[in-house]
Amino acid sequence: MTELLSNYLPIVIFIALSALIGGALLVAPFLVAVKRPDPEKVSAFEAGFDAFSDARMKVDVRFYLVAILFIIFDLEVAFLFPWAVAFRDVGWFGFWSMMIFLGVLTIGFIYEWRKGALEWD
Repeated sequence: MTELLSNYLPIVIFIALSALIGGALLVAPFLVAVKRPDPEKVSAFEAGFDAFSDARMKVDVRFYLVAILFIIFDLEVAFLFPWAVAFRDVGWFGFWSMMIFLGVLTIGFIYEWRKGALEWD
Protein backbone atom coordinates (compact mmCIF):
# COMPACT_ATOMS: atom_id res chain seq x y z
CA MET A 1 0.00 0.00 0.00
CA THR A 2 2.83 2.42 0.79
CA GLU A 3 4.37 1.74 -2.63
CA LEU A 4 1.09 2.66 -4.30
CA LEU A 5 0.85 5.87 -2.27
CA SER A 6 4.46 6.77 -3.03
CA ASN A 7 3.64 6.58 -6.75
CA TYR A 8 1.00 9.28 -6.25
CA LEU A 9 3.25 11.53 -4.16
CA PRO A 10 4.47 13.63 -7.16
CA ILE A 11 0.85 14.24 -8.18
CA VAL A 12 -0.08 15.35 -4.66
CA ILE A 13 2.96 17.66 -4.54
CA PHE A 14 2.02 19.09 -7.94
CA ILE A 15 -1.58 19.74 -6.87
CA ALA A 16 -0.44 21.33 -3.59
CA LEU A 17 2.07 23.55 -5.38
CA SER A 18 -0.57 24.53 -7.96
CA ALA A 19 -3.02 25.43 -5.20
CA LEU A 20 -0.34 27.47 -3.43
CA ILE A 21 0.57 29.40 -6.59
CA GLY A 22 -3.12 29.88 -7.46
CA GLY A 23 -3.85 31.21 -3.99
CA ALA A 24 -0.86 33.54 -4.12
CA LEU A 25 -2.05 34.89 -7.48
CA LEU A 26 -5.51 35.52 -6.03
CA VAL A 27 -4.15 37.35 -2.97
CA ALA A 28 -1.37 39.35 -4.71
CA PRO A 29 -3.65 41.94 -6.39
CA PHE A 30 -5.03 42.96 -3.02
CA LEU A 31 -1.50 43.59 -1.77
CA VAL A 32 -0.23 45.55 -4.78
CA ALA A 33 -3.46 47.33 -5.79
CA VAL A 34 -3.72 51.09 -6.09
CA LYS A 35 -4.07 52.45 -2.57
CA ARG A 36 -4.72 56.12 -3.34
CA PRO A 37 -6.37 56.28 -6.75
CA ASP A 38 -6.16 59.42 -8.83
CA PRO A 39 -7.25 59.95 -12.46
CA GLU A 40 -3.73 59.32 -13.79
CA LYS A 41 -3.29 55.99 -11.96
CA VAL A 42 -6.67 54.51 -12.87
CA SER A 43 -6.80 55.72 -16.48
CA ALA A 44 -6.83 53.16 -19.28
CA PHE A 45 -3.49 52.81 -21.02
CA GLU A 46 -2.68 50.45 -23.84
CA ALA A 47 -0.07 50.22 -26.59
CA GLY A 48 1.65 53.46 -25.68
CA PHE A 49 -1.31 55.80 -26.02
CA ASP A 50 -4.50 56.67 -24.17
CA ALA A 51 -7.79 55.07 -25.11
CA PHE A 52 -9.55 57.40 -27.52
CA SER A 53 -12.88 55.77 -28.27
CA ASP A 54 -15.36 53.24 -26.99
CA ALA A 55 -15.03 49.47 -27.23
CA ARG A 56 -17.37 49.28 -30.22
CA MET A 57 -15.07 51.16 -32.59
CA LYS A 58 -13.95 49.48 -35.81
CA VAL A 59 -10.67 47.64 -35.57
CA ASP A 60 -8.27 47.38 -38.47
CA VAL A 61 -8.33 44.01 -40.23
CA ARG A 62 -4.55 43.76 -39.89
CA PHE A 63 -4.93 43.06 -36.16
CA TYR A 64 -7.00 39.98 -36.98
CA LEU A 65 -4.58 38.94 -39.72
CA VAL A 66 -1.61 39.11 -37.36
CA ALA A 67 -3.56 37.11 -34.76
CA ILE A 68 -4.46 34.40 -37.28
CA LEU A 69 -0.87 34.20 -38.52
CA PHE A 70 0.36 33.91 -34.94
CA ILE A 71 -2.06 31.05 -34.26
CA ILE A 72 -1.00 29.23 -37.43
CA PHE A 73 2.71 29.40 -36.64
CA ASP A 74 2.10 28.70 -32.96
CA LEU A 75 0.31 25.49 -33.92
CA GLU A 76 3.26 24.59 -36.11
CA VAL A 77 5.50 24.69 -33.05
CA ALA A 78 2.92 22.69 -31.09
CA PHE A 79 3.22 19.93 -33.71
CA LEU A 80 7.02 20.06 -33.66
CA PHE A 81 7.45 19.25 -29.97
CA PRO A 82 5.75 15.82 -29.95
CA TRP A 83 7.44 14.98 -33.24
CA ALA A 84 10.85 15.84 -31.79
CA VAL A 85 10.19 13.77 -28.67
CA ALA A 86 9.13 10.71 -30.69
CA PHE A 87 11.67 11.30 -33.48
CA ARG A 88 13.35 7.89 -33.16
CA ASP A 89 10.04 6.03 -33.12
CA VAL A 90 8.45 7.65 -36.19
CA GLY A 91 11.15 6.53 -38.62
CA TRP A 92 11.68 7.85 -42.12
CA PHE A 93 7.97 8.09 -42.86
CA GLY A 94 7.48 10.42 -39.89
CA PHE A 95 10.53 12.44 -40.84
CA TRP A 96 9.42 13.03 -44.42
CA SER A 97 5.83 13.68 -43.34
CA MET A 98 7.05 16.47 -41.07
CA MET A 99 9.32 17.83 -43.81
CA ILE A 100 6.32 18.04 -46.16
CA PHE A 101 4.29 19.72 -43.41
CA LEU A 102 7.06 22.27 -42.79
CA GLY A 103 7.48 22.78 -46.53
CA VAL A 104 3.79 23.60 -46.98
CA LEU A 105 3.94 26.04 -44.06
CA THR A 106 7.10 27.63 -45.46
CA ILE A 107 5.46 28.08 -48.87
CA GLY A 108 2.45 29.67 -47.13
CA PHE A 109 4.73 31.98 -45.16
CA ILE A 110 6.57 33.06 -48.31
CA TYR A 111 3.23 33.67 -50.05
CA GLU A 112 2.03 35.84 -47.15
CA TRP A 113 5.31 37.73 -47.15
CA ARG A 114 5.16 38.39 -50.91
CA LYS A 115 1.53 39.53 -50.72
CA GLY A 116 2.46 42.03 -48.01
CA ALA A 117 0.38 40.47 -45.24
CA LEU A 118 3.23 41.06 -42.79
CA GLU A 119 3.71 44.73 -43.73
CA TRP A 120 2.26 47.35 -41.42
CA ASP A 121 1.78 50.56 -43.40
